[in-house]
Amino acid sequence: MTYQVMIVDDAEINLVLFEALIKRMGNSKSITFSDALKGLEWAKANDFDLLIVDYMMPGLDGIEFIQQLREMPSKQNAPILMITANDQKQIRYRALDVGATDFLTKPVDKVEFMARANNMLLLGASRKALADRAAWLAEEVTKATAEIVRRERETVIRLSKAAEYRDPETGAHILRMAHYSELIAKAINLPKAEQELLLEAAPMHDIGKVGIADNILLKPGRLTPEEFEVMKQHAKFGYEILKGSLSRVLQAGAEIARDHHEKFDGTGYPRGLLGADIPIFSRIVAVADVFDALTSERPYKKAWTLERASDHIKSCSGSHFDPLCVDAFFSAWEGVLAIRQQYQDES
Repeated sequence: MTYQVMIVDDAEINLVLFEALIKRMGNSKSITFSDALKGLEWAKANDFDLLIVDYMMPGLDGIEFIQQLREMPSKQNAPILMITANDQKQIRYRALDVGATDFLTKPVDKVEFMARANNMLLLGASRKALADRAAWLAEEVTKATAEIVRRERETVIRLSKAAEYRDPETGAHILRMAHYSELIAKAINLPKAEQELLLEAAPMHDIGKVGIADNILLKPGRLTPEEFEVMKQHAKFGYEILKGSLSRVLQAGAEIARDHHEKFDGTGYPRGLLGADIPIFSRIVAVADVFDALTSERPYKKAWTLERASDHIKSCSGSHFDPLCVDAFFSAWEGVLAIRQQYQDES
């Protein structure tokens, strides 16, 4: 490996000497500047492995040079060897404050110069290798995390499909209501991470229907009060299936499965929660799920028009639904229509 050494000194004789010593080291090449401002300009656009800079220079002294160099994001860790006189302790203290790494005193001893320079080059190379390895490890962690997220998403979709096979609702319904939920979350300014979590967890809202008998789940007509009591158990079943997971997605899915049939006025099920006691994800999903169910055709019913379904959702604001979520849903109406167009039921 060949190192790049930058030398800044207004004395030509020093530049010649330092350049010759760098060359004798055998593993380095140098670039020299007698004008500190020109050297600083070069440093902005180029990388180097070691800077050797004199303190006493016209226009821009060594401390000012180091200070401005350290302000460059890519030069904050570059090794810097400063040349000072024996009696300049205060100068050295100031230089340390602004970022000098080591010092040599005048007159410069050749052997000491080469040893110090070589040690600093090796130190810089080790630091760079560590930084590169840290960056590599961070990239590998990102890749591994992305793979875990991908598998988790696949698990969610497959869980949701398990319920779909026993439910007359369609896969497109699951996608629409999940994206409606994300729209509402965005409109009420939930953090981006929460919006994404809701999008991933919402499809599991009815996973508990796998525990409902076919004669009730697939009944084409209205359920009797007794049958409806059995149907209501799917909320608890869904929670029991998903609870206790270490996955944030499954944790959110468990909460949504249990509470998306709660009503804002406290008359919902299974816990009869009131208002803000209902988790926000469940309040959001309640709007998205009911709207899509109303506007979707099923073997046992015709689809409602958008106008009729919208009027129903608005009329139930404050009773069935959280008014904040209702207002947010209709404030994103263009997005709602786009989602309906993108995720259509198969013929």
